[in-house]
Amino acid sequence: MKNRVAVTGIGIVSPLGLDVKTSWDGLAAGRSGVDRITAFPLDGLETTIAAEVRGFDPAAYVGPKEARRMDRFVQLAAAATFEAVTTSGLKIDATNSGRVSVMIASGIGGIITLAEQIGVLKEKGPSRVSPFLVPMMLPDMASGRVSMLVGAKGPCVATVSACASGADAIGYAFEMLQWGDVDAVIAGGSEAAICPIGVAGFNACQALSKRNDEPQKASRPFDAQRDGFVLGEGAGILIMETMEHAVARNANVLAEVVGYGATADAHHITQPAPEGEGGARAMKHALQVAGLQPEEIDYINAHGTSTPMNDKFETMAMKTVFGEEAYKIPISSTKSMTGHLLGASGALEAAVCVLAIRHGIIPPTINLENPDPDCDLDYTPNLAKRGQVRTAMSNSFGFGGHNASLIFQAPQN
Repeated sequence: MKNRVAVTGIGIVSPLGLDVKTSWDGLAAGRSGVDRITAFPLDGLETTIAAEVRGFDPAAYVGPKEARRMDRFVQLAAAATFEAVTTSGLKIDATNSGRVSVMIASGIGGIITLAEQIGVLKEKGPSRVSPFLVPMMLPDMASGRVSMLVGAKGPCVATVSACASGADAIGYAFEMLQWGDVDAVIAGGSEAAICPIGVAGFNACQALSKRNDEPQKASRPFDAQRDGFVLGEGAGILIMETMEHAVARNANVLAEVVGYGATADAHHITQPAPEGEGGARAMKHALQVAGLQPEEIDYINAHGTSTPMNDKFETMAMKTVFGEEAYKIPISSTKSMTGHLLGASGALEAAVCVLAIRHGIIPPTINLENPDPDCDLDYTPNLAKRGQVRTAMSNSFGFGGHNASLIFQAPQN
């Protein structure tokens, strides 16, 4: 018998707020976190907007000295982890540290530090490059640093699968817990790629919206006038435990993880497979693992990037999997409000699914003003809906053809 897997804690740092409550309140209210970029000069950039995390002071979480030795994506991960651990009530000490794992994903890692230090190299020479460059830029450093901060000594891994990274981290954590390899996992994703090279790079492959004059209307998944995604940053962390472990310590179980499916398109480096067939296979496998029928899904948090091909093909994939039921399921893309957190998006959106189950609220897809005939499902346009959410699916698809689908369920007796 495989173990049941519980979610007992959530931590969020997002463009809508520095904690779970503020972020969720913003999502439920349909508030946009997109605005003009403030972190650096914008000269020459085609896109000058992003969904930045504002008002974040890393020293408040890790102290000024350690903060200087962490890239921003690690700082964000640390902050979200502390909230998640605190809300879960999980105690990590010498008696259980070897049974607590850390699996925090990042699609890009410390690109801000890398870009800054390349500038130092060019301007001041090799001798002035920071000795902390390498340990600040590595994608695994969110997991590594968090394990040190909380004392977790179980397997410590960072998944890297582009925009599916955070979802895959949660999926692998789910499988480890099912088989009893560990008792608890700090799982999720963190990303901070809002920097000149990050924006310029995504502009070069024609991925970003250029709606600079209307920042808060720029991310518009499934809308006929969408023109690309909006770059976001932040972190989402779940505390996941075997149900037996959670019950034994009288933890508050927020939801259960019941399904995970992952596939590869084997098609193109940036474009999804025709008709979203790879994403469809991931969703089908997640349903199979969960032992659920399509009509049992109450909400889907779509990948919904606001790019022309993704939204069309994800719509086709959902129709392939759910058939006529696809028209009955409330769907939304919260990227319309948070922007696209790249490797952290799947983790943040997994947390959103748990919160939708807890609060009975389906967050909206804002800026859906001109429905695309190719995207004709119920995307919860512009206003949140109230209603019972017993089972929620979260989709994440990434460059390189990575697809991941997660399923969460209200706690079962």
